[in-house]
Amino acid sequence: MNRRLAPLLLPLLLLVGAGCTDGTADEPPPRPAAAERPSPFQDCAALSTAPPSAAGVATPTSGGQALPELTLACFTGGAPVTLPSIAGPAVINVWASWCPPCRKELPAFQRLSERAAGRLQVVGVNSRDSRSGAQSIGEDFGVRFPILVDQGEALQRELKRNAIPLTLFVDAQGRIRHVDATGALDDTRLAELVRQHLGLEVAA
Repeated sequence: MNRRLAPLLLPLLLLVGAGCTDGTADEPPPRPAAAERPSPFQDCAALSTAPPSAAGVATPTSGGQALPELTLACFTGGAPVTLPSIAGPAVINVWASWCPPCRKELPAFQRLSERAAGRLQVVGVNSRDSRSGAQSIGEDFGVRFPILVDQGEALQRELKRNAIPLTLFVDAQGRIRHVDATGALDDTRLAELVRQHLGLEVAA
């Protein structure tokens, strides 16, 4: 190459080379966001609608404590749920994935929700738990009923109860007829409590 031309061509070659990259060639492409696992639980939209057969359930007309005026998030998202808006009769179970008696009894609550469908609502309240822990329990134990989230233990504080599992039996008028904190409930005991406090016959 002619030595006189080299100084003239060098800047031109540098300019051409600079157009080959935008300075990001060495950066890895962005990773796609990990897809969130679908929730195993039902949404909470129907909780304010009374079970179709609730009208025929005979419950006492007085007594019982009203559900606390608390608003809790639904595990699946959507509008938060005010507890008094839950249409009874209902069985509300407070649980956490780290609680062995809770894990033991959750399948019985799922079976109750299936056996009493149309007559009774089964609702879970996940307390002081991680989302992943609750999700795994739903997947592993086949829990499908709606789940509310109460990480601050507001419901337990209102009821002045600090142990879980905790189960509320709520009549068609939205009043708490019984609070059970005896430990893991099985199918037979759940059926007895539903009959005794809510006037519903459910197969064990």
